[in-house]
Amino acid sequence: MDILTSIWQGGLDALLEYLSAHVLTCLVPAFFIAGAIALFISQSAVLKYFGPQAKRIMSYGIASVSGTILAVCSCTVLPLFGGIYKRGAGIGPAVAFLYSGPAINVLAITYSAKILGYDLGLARVIGAIMFSVGIGLIMAFIYRKEESQKKDVAFAILTDPDSKSLWQQLIFFSVLVGILVFAASKNWIATGILMVVLLVVLWRWFSKSELAQWMKETLHFARLIVPWLLVGVFAAGIIKGVIPESVVTSYVGGNSILSNFIASFTGALMYFSTLTEVPIIKAFMDLGMGKGPALALLLAGPALSLPNMLVIRSIMGTRKTLTYVSLVIIMATITGYIFGIIV
Repeated sequence: MDILTSIWQGGLDALLEYLSAHVLTCLVPAFFIAGAIALFISQSAVLKYFGPQAKRIMSYGIASVSGTILAVCSCTVLPLFGGIYKRGAGIGPAVAFLYSGPAINVLAITYSAKILGYDLGLARVIGAIMFSVGIGLIMAFIYRKEESQKKDVAFAILTDPDSKSLWQQLIFFSVLVGILVFAASKNWIATGILMVVLLVVLWRWFSKSELAQWMKETLHFARLIVPWLLVGVFAAGIIKGVIPESVVTSYVGGNSILSNFIASFTGALMYFSTLTEVPIIKAFMDLGMGKGPALALLLAGPALSLPNMLVIRSIMGTRKTLTYVSLVIIMATITGYIFGIIV
């Protein structure tokens, strides 16, 4: 009975911690950005840079480094991914964005290099960029028939006469992203200033009907994502409580394929909020975790989590989700193993 109580408490603690630490400062701004993407960004602009017809160098290049400007976790990136995917982005660039968002933000990379060493920090940057492009290209190839159908639809909806001008979109979304970044870092002065700027922008450029539609789209994403997210966070808390750190580290102390697979698979299931993966991995390394498995965990953990998988499934289906998750785990395992041999 005590064990069941402890397991339940672990899930509840994880859920309460997530709600208190991330909902207001991360998820709420992310939902508003997703709603704005779905409503205000020109359909033709999305199709130009991320759609099936876009040039691969441009679409994958932009998607693979997009995470550098967002301090988001594997769950906060989901509404942004949902907005881009819903707006007609090809599955390849959309998945590249989905992976790069939480994997290579500037704060995480800097913190990783400082705490874990510059070799791991650099390997994380290179690995994450290569992963996002590679996984995106593989996903696009596997589901190329569906992408060709989406391309036919794209031709029919290429014009978007009611969209805002490019400079208005740029300012509007820069302010929204700024609020997300500064709120996540708890810089309330900068957040407050940007909130005032946002109010002025909304007052001058948007009608009441547009604002009502924005709220509707935002609520749509919240209803789609939040239930799965809360269930997943609770389940991840239970898993984290059931598997002791000492047991995990005993299996990832060397640099075998198995130890790297265990690290990437375990990291894929666990939830890491932005930057929390660094001190956890540092603790594992102090207990004997090898650098190869540490990199595997760095590449799989922040980009995936059980909540993340559940929500992705609700957006793009079971088959594509399983393909995406499998690619991340396999590539993290191989990359970690090679890195462990080199260092």
